[in-house]
Amino acid sequence: MKHNRYVVVIGAVNMDICGRPQKKLIFRDSNPGTVRLTPGGVGRNIAHDLCLLGEDVRFVTVFGDDPNGAALRDSCARLGMDLSCAQTIPGVFTSSYLYITDERGEMQLGLNDTDSSARITPDYLSEHLDVINGAAVVVAEGNLPAETLQWIGEHVTPPLFVDPVSVTKAERLRGMLRRIHTFKPNITEGANLTGESEPEQIVSALLEQGVRRVFLSMGSMGILAGEGTERVMLPCLPTRLVNTTGGGDAVMAALVWAYLHDRDLRETVLCALRAGRCAAEYDGTNNPELSAKLLLG
Repeated sequence: MKHNRYVVVIGAVNMDICGRPQKKLIFRDSNPGTVRLTPGGVGRNIAHDLCLLGEDVRFVTVFGDDPNGAALRDSCARLGMDLSCAQTIPGVFTSSYLYITDERGEMQLGLNDTDSSARITPDYLSEHLDVINGAAVVVAEGNLPAETLQWIGEHVTPPLFVDPVSVTKAERLRGMLRRIHTFKPNITEGANLTGESEPEQIVSALLEQGVRRVFLSMGSMGILAGEGTERVMLPCLPTRLVNTTGGGDAVMAALVWAYLHDRDLRETVLCALRAGRCAAEYDGTNNPELSAKLLLG
């Protein structure tokens, strides 16, 4: 176990607006259902889950100067996140994410308004470099501006864990793959970055480009992990699917936790799968039942 440690998460915070129909979704029509506002953002979700896992989290982000920003800052503080490096910028609206699922909880459409996350700039991060480089792990995500991600690759010294977020945003990471310790793409993101199509080839290509550990999410087929010459592939655990939003963020939090607690590659994949199942079985983004005990089975 890494002692006297904390985790720095650099990433987006936004208000999630989720619509879920009662029955099969009918496009171009009004659908009876539920609409909920919940705290979100990939970075915030990962930080939230790390707090649930009992880790000391310092969240580096930007809040907008509006009611949503105040509510989100308050919710992060109540979870126990250290926000001493976070900023609230006057005149900036807090980012929001609007998404609609089908009746089973599978996302069908999403719309991102990420105005505030664009304010996470190299100049801002450079003011807090001592705190960032004092961490045991730094987590970054693809919603950050390209120049910010490149700056992180050049200046951050602790092990760097990265979630590419999407195929388009994964392009921002091409020049810094060799600086990434743990990378969590899905098949589409990995294929786009490597030009390969088969999971084994994707993982090998990313390792050859300098990534130390790859955890390739293969949807319902599970996770293929690679480090050096070792490969571990495990299928998804039986799951009662309620909502897929936040599942990947829980997986990333589990990868960080497993690293901090010296789990081997196979144990790490199991922790990730258990976290993903926990998230998918909850009607919300962050399942409050996520815990270190749950990760250990």
